[in-house]
Amino acid sequence: MSIIEPGDDRTMYQRMLDGDLYIADDPQIGESVAKTQDLQQAYNATTARQGPLRTLILDDLLGSVGADTEFRPPIYVDLGKNITVGARCFTNFNLTALDVAPITIGDDVLIGPNVQLLTPTHPVEPGPRRDKWEAAKPITIHDNVWLGGGVIVCPGVTIGENSVVGAGSVVTKDVPANVVVVGNPARVVREI
Repeated sequence: MSIIEPGDDRTMYQRMLDGDLYIADDPQIGESVAKTQDLQQAYNATTARQGPLRTLILDDLLGSVGADTEFRPPIYVDLGKNITVGARCFTNFNLTALDVAPITIGDDVLIGPNVQLLTPTHPVEPGPRRDKWEAAKPITIHDNVWLGGGVIVCPGVTIGENSVVGAGSVVTKDVPANVVVVGNPARVVREI
């Protein structure tokens, strides 16, 4: 069985953007990642007193960033351009946001240190996985969410408005609005 259907002449980069299986070891994807890593390294090398420079770099690195949003370095992303962030957000140290698929973050979101937003997926079947095929599913974080330190958000997850994800939780499925979730896998422990 072939992963690419006859007549499908899309590049791996286009397959990735379309949310289909692709091989990441592709020159076009590699060049995008290299450009992103250059910007990421420049951002991570800034000092606390270089706010205007940080803003300029973030504008190049990410898809969009709302007003009065702060990212404390270091941050780590795949492509950067697939990340949109609303206004008045705060992201603490060491965010990893693998944005092979879109990552959408609303307004007034708080992200603790060492949070991981992971959109990539890999086939369960050993053959395609060995052949380096992968895909991705988008992550959406609605307004006024708080992700505690060390939270991991898995591919395809949406977190509802005003919800809180407790430190160290692994979010494997959608979280409704106005709840507190904790654990691995994260589960609702109370309503807000």
